[in-house]
Amino acid sequence: MVDPFDPAWIVHRSHDLLVLNKPSGLLCQPGLAQPDSLISRVQQHWPGAQLVHRLDRDTSGLILVALTPELHRALSRLFAERQVHKRYVADVLGVPAAAAGVIEWPIAKRQHRPPLYGVDPAGRPCCTRWRLLAAHTASSRLELEPLTGRSHQLRVHLQALGHPIVGDPLYGVPEAASAARLHLHASGLRFCHPISGCGLAFELPVPFAPWR
Repeated sequence: MVDPFDPAWIVHRSHDLLVLNKPSGLLCQPGLAQPDSLISRVQQHWPGAQLVHRLDRDTSGLILVALTPELHRALSRLFAERQVHKRYVADVLGVPAAAAGVIEWPIAKRQHRPPLYGVDPAGRPCCTRWRLLAAHTASSRLELEPLTGRSHQLRVHLQALGHPIVGDPLYGVPEAASAARLHLHASGLRFCHPISGCGLAFELPVPFAPWR
């Protein structure tokens, strides 16, 4: 039996906008073999709701859902113009040699089923800014700011950097297979409401403990 929409997922609600805390393991929208999804559950309560952007199935955290067509169009423009500031937190294997950096490797699709991506000089430009938050015995906690919004961008960039995300079933390593979930969380969103003009900022704590 599919679990219903959980009101505890609601971070913010207004007449035209929902900000939700998506759980890990739930698709944002239905797939070919999986009809259950976040938006399917949301639409049982708000039939006209539309996703503004997506998170990978195994990524948790902040996601925007527009409740009116006007706001959906306006927010989609903000994302296209890179006017929405996103922050993630990830636990990765190893400790980077620097305290911060910028990754600017283009990526392209390598395989369709399952969809896999990799660094490719002929791929689409990608840019990720990162900062070391804490170092542990076998892993590090990083703050990530994707300056572009490509599929699997953070996961591919960190794998190519030599620090794959803990618990990543596609780009990780067996060493971190014991992790219960992907250690990637969309922790912050900041933007100006395109209709009201109000500045909005949302923050969520990380729902997983550092890995080793």
